[in-house]
Amino acid sequence: MGRTCFREMNMDRRELFTLALSAAGATVAGPALAAAADGHGATPATERATDHAAVLVDTTLCIGCRSCEEACQRANHLPAPEVPFSDRWVLNTPRRPNATRFTVVNAYEGRPSPDSRDRDKTYTKVQCLHCVDPSCVSACIVGALKKRDDGPVVYNPTICIGCRYCMVACPFEIPAYEYSEPLLPRVRKCTLCTGEDRLGKPKPACAATCPVEALVFGKRDELIALARSRAAKNPARYEDHLYGEHEVGGTSWLYLVGRPPTEIGLLELQEAAPPRLTEAIQHGIFKYGALPVAVYSGLAGLMWLTNRNRPQGGAK
Repeated sequence: MGRTCFREMNMDRRELFTLALSAAGATVAGPALAAAADGHGATPATERATDHAAVLVDTTLCIGCRSCEEACQRANHLPAPEVPFSDRWVLNTPRRPNATRFTVVNAYEGRPSPDSRDRDKTYTKVQCLHCVDPSCVSACIVGALKKRDDGPVVYNPTICIGCRYCMVACPFEIPAYEYSEPLLPRVRKCTLCTGEDRLGKPKPACAATCPVEALVFGKRDELIALARSRAAKNPARYEDHLYGEHEVGGTSWLYLVGRPPTEIGLLELQEAAPPRLTEAIQHGIFKYGALPVAVYSGLAGLMWLTNRNRPQGGAK
């Protein structure tokens, strides 16, 4: 009988402890979730990003020459690919950036814009988009990733602990890990050419080498104005959607498209920046000491439950 009561009491304790934690978390996280969903308390990052370094990609101009890929490899001292840059057949197989290539160009069959230069395919360049409010920076627990005041998201390998939270957090699935490096692996991605050997250079290597000026480097607000001007002058050529202006809080790479973004490999994402939601929950939970309150509430409940099941008045 005593053992049965003890097991039942333990079950009650676990349930009570779980309920206490859930109630405390819901009490604090609930308003945080509501605030994040309504946009209240969100950091107006896009307002501060007007002069951020950015690149406008006009996908209706890109000819798939892979010059940007080659320039990126050289500027970042990356190993040469197995397939030479002159080979355009690789464009037909969707590729992703990885630890040895920071940017790739993919080709997409289908409906072209009316006066595009290539009426059979659309080419899309893929790389780190350098978010205005980056999830990777928010997820990094040691500050190895930082958002510079002028826009680029940069990485410090000397303090990285290899947790790879940034890879999980990135909505564009861009950061890559050097799994082949057993001693000092790094997280690798586009740097917007901010390395020491690029200081003083006017443009990122990819934008500087584009032969058709499908890549335009400049300030984010100026590039948004340029994109809107092009679209207004030729509405039949462009979709009414500047990709990256609002996606996940805005990005420093902006795509002017002649087809729906999802048709050319661009992900459909929400406008709210993920860090605004996750950080709101985290700050809400810890701001008022919800976890200590939950723990002590659980302990108090256990004491009450123990006293309730203790025999009263001693044995007779």
